[in-house]
Amino acid sequence: MQEGSPGEQISRDDGAGSDRAAQRGEEASRDRQRRGMSAKVAFLSTRPWSFTMTFSSVTMGALIAAVGGKFSPLLYLVTLGGMIAFHAATNVLNDYYDVRHGVDKEGAPTTKYRLHPGASGEVPISTVLRFSAGLYAATLLAAAYLTSASGFDILIITAAGILGSVLYTADPIVLKARGAGEGTVFVMWGLLIPLGAYVVQTGALSWVPMVASVPIGILVALVLFANNIRDIEYDGSVNNRTIAVRLGEKKAARLYGWMLASAYAFILLEILTRFISAWSLLVFLTLPGAGPLWKMFNGPIPDDADPRTAALTLRFALLYMASIVLSIFLPLW
Repeated sequence: MQEGSPGEQISRDDGAGSDRAAQRGEEASRDRQRRGMSAKVAFLSTRPWSFTMTFSSVTMGALIAAVGGKFSPLLYLVTLGGMIAFHAATNVLNDYYDVRHGVDKEGAPTTKYRLHPGASGEVPISTVLRFSAGLYAATLLAAAYLTSASGFDILIITAAGILGSVLYTADPIVLKARGAGEGTVFVMWGLLIPLGAYVVQTGALSWVPMVASVPIGILVALVLFANNIRDIEYDGSVNNRTIAVRLGEKKAARLYGWMLASAYAFILLEILTRFISAWSLLVFLTLPGAGPLWKMFNGPIPDDADPRTAALTLRFALLYMASIVLSIFLPLW
């Protein structure tokens, strides 16, 4: 029987080689999925760079307690560890449901600047869910210890936080897709976490740490809002009806500016009413960075809009917390 031409033979060989390469790729992918998440992938999937916001909220609540003369380093560290586990669990669960809802997939904006093992298919989505559950379990362990040390209010505050965390992206509520994401973030990081950190130290409920932490809550919510403004076009295409999508880019950019200004205005109001010390004027040292951020949203939105907002939030929070410490040792009034 006559063999095919050399060209045909080469074509068959190339085709067979491609099939083998594809098969090897599929086998490698299955091997990675069987192994689950490595420690490095697990760590990066929690978005650890975002934990500075939790650090700020926990520390603010603890510092307000310290102004009243009550502060335990051990309780502070357990609170911080528990709330970082909570923040990580929220981030991972968010990724899980965004994949389930078809919002996060290969090529989505969020996959362009961070590791997203669920969207890339590197890790089974069920593994992502189990990882999130483990982080929530760590949160509850910390809450159980703090409840034994400081009272049952801690468990109630923790339960409220976990409920908001789950409903943020979980069916059937999906707060994020209904335009309530920023509000949920503000309540948790601007009110609940500072209150919980305060109660841990004092054993008593108070509105003081919540009012003091309002500017931080606004800025943490602004980080999410910056992300959503950048992703307006994509979110609209997958029916993710965020506030930014509902307003449109121009109105959303205007709201970003007013929210940014309101954080500084609230500090000024607190100082004028003698709620906080004049030391808190230190936060206005961040204004040279706030101005360019505001202007940035009047043009093309850069991919790093939310990290830039987060960087300002951290600088603002550090100066704000430094002012609380100074008010303890060097009171101005």
